[in-house]
Amino acid sequence: MKRERSITGPLILALTTVMVVFWLAAIGLSVRVMQQEFDEIFDSAQQETTERLLALILDDLNQSTDIDPRSIAMLNTAASREYLTYQVRDPSGKVALRSNDAPAEPFDAPLRTGFHDTATARIYTEMTADGSLFLQVADRFKNRREAVRESSLTLLIPLIALIPVSIFAIWFIVGRALRPIETLRRDIGTKDSGNMAEVNGQNLPVELRPIARSVNLLLGRLRAALEAEREFTANSAHELRTPIAGALAQTQRLVEELPPGATQDRVQQVEISLVNLGRLAEKLLQLSRAEAGIGGSSTAVDLRPVLDMVVTDFQRDSRTNGRLQYSAAPDAKLVRNADMDAFGIVTRNLIENALLHGDQELPVNVSLESGGIIRVVNGGPLVRDTEMASLKKRFSRGKTTASGSGLGLAIADRIIAQMGGTLELSSPATGAKTGFEAKVTLPA
Repeated sequence: MKRERSITGPLILALTTVMVVFWLAAIGLSVRVMQQEFDEIFDSAQQETTERLLALILDDLNQSTDIDPRSIAMLNTAASREYLTYQVRDPSGKVALRSNDAPAEPFDAPLRTGFHDTATARIYTEMTADGSLFLQVADRFKNRREAVRESSLTLLIPLIALIPVSIFAIWFIVGRALRPIETLRRDIGTKDSGNMAEVNGQNLPVELRPIARSVNLLLGRLRAALEAEREFTANSAHELRTPIAGALAQTQRLVEELPPGATQDRVQQVEISLVNLGRLAEKLLQLSRAEAGIGGSSTAVDLRPVLDMVVTDFQRDSRTNGRLQYSAAPDAKLVRNADMDAFGIVTRNLIENALLHGDQELPVNVSLESGGIIRVVNGGPLVRDTEMASLKKRFSRGKTTASGSGLGLAIADRIIAQMGGTLELSSPATGAKTGFEAKVTLPA
């Protein structure tokens, strides 16, 4: 199943990415500045070390006429690692004295005061006042790069811990910022033809109030349109009932008075049309009531007597030919928060649908299970999935020659939804290879 898109996820990802990018850019800039500052510090330390070391060497030479190997040993104190290496060279360039890690070959640097860079080190040269000795101190670039690298890692390590913390912080902040949007979304999501109350925009931020105001205007227009539609449907159906009943009564009387023949057959066809028209008017009245939201109730009532009464009425009707069979579990209870009249409309429509559109030679079974589930099952050919998906729509009928308006299942589904229940249609019926089943489940 395709995952639904969300604002929160991309927003958290974008903010975290921007923060990390800026952090890395700041680190890069800091490393650049830090490298320049380190070079200045290292150069200053290197120059100061060279001057002090040269003073020590001159002091030793002033006490002796030549460079004493013991002095060399003293100056070349062994160390595990020397960050600075040096060479003492005479004017000809020959190495007279060097540190432990300094190479035996002279440094690749000219004998003049100042800094000089080689491929691997930065060398500072200092000479005595008379120019008889030159002291060159080398600082390897490796040492400088190591110091910059360790400092950079010190700046990067907090970023590793900062990313998950930032994601959580951004998620928390974004969640709080988007909470009014979520509240507005849920409020709008509850709106349908049964709930047209205005959206509460008083506590919303100023950015969302125009949306709430526009939704309320739209809801007002929808309320007016639906109310006009309901009133028209109800008034039309109500006004038609009396003349239809009168015309039907006159037609039935005319059928009895006419002698058998073609004229009587035509009048009987008129009678059938009037009966169907009366049923349509009744269905339109039921649809109007269903659209008005009559299904729900704040109090729990026992609906089983309603089911028993509706089934008994159909069983007493001679037109059912004894096809309707009813069974109920001994411990079955049907106490639900629902309107009794609306529940009667639901059961009557489902049973009528099964009797009309099922195989006329097969029975219709109505059952009430112990969990309060109602099943209405009729025999007949299988209904294809493509037809099944449209059976709950208004004026939708499957492939059938039986009379009907195509409103029964739509009315039942609408009212059951208002009760908080579900109407499930399936073909074949449960435990059979053919037939049609309507399953009603109402929440306890």
